[in-house]
Amino acid sequence: MPERPLVWLLSAYRSESHASWVNWLSNQQDLPVRFRIFELPGRYFRWRIRGNPLSWMAEFRDALRQECPHHILATSMVDIATIKGLHPELAGTPVTLYFHENQFAYPVGDRQHSSIDPQMVQLYGALASERCLFNSRFNLESMLQGVAELLRKLPDAVPDNVVDQLRAKSSVLPVPVDTVNIDTVTIDTTPEKIDSTPVILWNHRWEYDKRPDRFEALLDAVGSRDIDFQLALLGPRPSKVPVELSRIRTRYADCIIADGMVPRVEYEALLKRAQVVVSTADHEFQGLSMIEAVSAGAIPVVPDALCYREQYPDCCRYTPGDVDDAADRMTDALLNGQKVDISRWTTASTRELWRNLMTYFSLPAGVTEVTNGSNSWDFYTG
Repeated sequence: MPERPLVWLLSAYRSESHASWVNWLSNQQDLPVRFRIFELPGRYFRWRIRGNPLSWMAEFRDALRQECPHHILATSMVDIATIKGLHPELAGTPVTLYFHENQFAYPVGDRQHSSIDPQMVQLYGALASERCLFNSRFNLESMLQGVAELLRKLPDAVPDNVVDQLRAKSSVLPVPVDTVNIDTVTIDTTPEKIDSTPVILWNHRWEYDKRPDRFEALLDAVGSRDIDFQLALLGPRPSKVPVELSRIRTRYADCIIADGMVPRVEYEALLKRAQVVVSTADHEFQGLSMIEAVSAGAIPVVPDALCYREQYPDCCRYTPGDVDDAADRMTDALLNGQKVDISRWTTASTRELWRNLMTYFSLPAGVTEVTNGSNSWDFYTG
């Protein structure tokens, strides 16, 4: 039996979500392709997005002496245009660029300097790729809108139809999210542990783009309505404790049932207990932790923006920045909320789309009929 075609899987920034995607994909059984994985640590963002071709240069040269890939699947952090220039052997290798995020819609923090370099890396990468995949329609549309806005600002010699070219080769394919089997999750039911007070879950990074300040304001607004709740404050946090987290710890000390990163078994038990999972984010391209919590039964309370419009009904979405509206949604979710079906965004529904994409990767160059073109892996048309 001939060996399966080789796909290089390039991830230039191994953050938690990117790592989960790489691990899931590489662990799938009976795919028509095999992977060679190249990753770089998820730190030093500015250096990583500009420097990955240099960091990988020697490793790629060694790998190319052994075997050229049939296809390249790279994250949008990968400077694939420069990589192709440094390695002529890859000039004819088709590339699929996967956008977990796009730098055109990523908010800039107060301590960060504004630069178009990350945007240009992604623009050149998209133009140099055969196709571009995005984990949500919001991600795709915000990228194209951002490209159009950037091109309008450039002084001269800007080609026509760049956005049209990108749209023609772009489609949506979410990261698969494994659900929690709540039937197998056990919760401590000893008398002193039993408490029917509803749990509000926060399971995001405690960083500026997730807006913990708005979460704090939302808790204060709900608390002022004399509604009892418990808090599970999860998600990674920086070494210097955010002021919002410090104030929440002080103000709601008696309500907190979990605070910090917890073992997976405990995390799943908290998902099962949660009545509400909340987001106050300024940016979210797919919202993996939200999907995971909602699939376990938590009721989402999210901004009416970002990827959330594709995922959750109107009753779960509040006007962004409107604390009173958010508090109304939270109150309703705590007292009367109905569970939401998020199954379409989970592994059970997206696995086959990813398998179709891998089948396409395995075909000779230019062949599309067998997989019915991009329709076979597009989330909205496949």
